[in-house]
Amino acid sequence: MQKVVIVTDSLACLTKELVEQYGIRVVPLNIHFNGKVYKDWVDITPTEAYELFLKAPESWGSSAPSPMDYLEAYREVSKQTENVLCVTASAKLSTTNDVAKLAKEQAKAELPRTAIEISDSETVTAAEGFVALAAARTAAEGKSLAEVVKVAEEIRDRVTFVALLDTIRYVYRSGRIPKFAARAGSILNIKPLLTTSSGVVRTIGLVRSKEHGIARLLKIVKDKVGQGPVHIAVMHAYALDEAQRLKERVASEFNCAELWLTEFSPLMGYACGTGTIGLAFYKED
Repeated sequence: MQKVVIVTDSLACLTKELVEQYGIRVVPLNIHFNGKVYKDWVDITPTEAYELFLKAPESWGSSAPSPMDYLEAYREVSKQTENVLCVTASAKLSTTNDVAKLAKEQAKAELPRTAIEISDSETVTAAEGFVALAAARTAAEGKSLAEVVKVAEEIRDRVTFVALLDTIRYVYRSGRIPKFAARAGSILNIKPLLTTSSGVVRTIGLVRSKEHGIARLLKIVKDKVGQGPVHIAVMHAYALDEAQRLKERVASEFNCAELWLTEFSPLMGYACGTGTIGLAFYKED
């Protein structure tokens, strides 16, 4: 029996290979399209979800998992362990943290021998994924729940992401700017650069071309990590070719202790739009 098992949500953008390698249980969010509900990364791949989005953006929606979804995850992993760490997306960006906590309360009577800790990653995308991944790697070493929680908190305080949107057209859906401003910015071909800070997403720049945006993105990362070893995940929303080229640049320009490629969860693509690319990263201690 494992000492600790990690649960997280599909906003963490972890690849299938990493999830399977470290035995991470992913709770999917819901994608709604034309009256049907799909489980993110389970019933539908990100690529398939983006293709639906491109067909009819206004018919596309999303929702958080239910407490029952998390309770089922706790039940499942309780067969393997007596200790669970659930890493969620930022509580300021998603309701997953609140839902995970509610399910924890429901689990107390049903799973009295299972200790469940909820950790707010204070971020999203593969940055959240790195928090869950570091916790899972520590758990794989046979560490205690307290030690696993400590590592998750340490990585949480060091990890971040930078994303370059191909269009500002859909950002109004995040509630950050008015719809008319998003449309005007789209006409002007403005491309925002986004990052996270204190659990919220904020704009850190605007560019007029993808080339300049990528150069700016790489400079931001270089300024933060320098020449030291760095863990990096290259992310994209329906832009695989661009992401692969970016991954090649990252491999040649950075001292990568870890480098992998993944897709943005379509639930984030809803507000960011297709063509978005980004880097989640943290400097090795």
